[in-house]
Amino acid sequence: MKMKMQNLRAATLATAVLAGSCLLSSPAKADVAAAEATYKAKCAGCHSADAKGKEAMKTRDLSSADVQKQSDADLSGIIANGKGKMPPYKTMTPDQVKDMVAYIRSLKK
Repeated sequence: MKMKMQNLRAATLATAVLAGSCLLSSPAKADVAAAEATYKAKCAGCHSADAKGKEAMKTRDLSSADVQKQSDADLSGIIANGKGKMPPYKTMTPDQVKDMVAYIRSLKK
């Protein structure tokens, strides 16, 4: 019985350590709510409030397959560096850009 208790304690401790290390090493979840607020402030003027794009400005529907098939790195580059008529957003931190990519992914049809 004593041996079973020691084994149980050791297993419990190992499980707790493993779970704790997984929590510490897992990447932070994207802050999609903050990115949505940033989108409304910086992007909606050209891409529209619903992200469907504005025909008059020839902006893209961010929920479209063409946008969604782009890699996260491609979308991050476009956000940070601009593309065509879209200006670069150099004031956004790498985490904000990552969150914006997550927000764009959340728009998938």
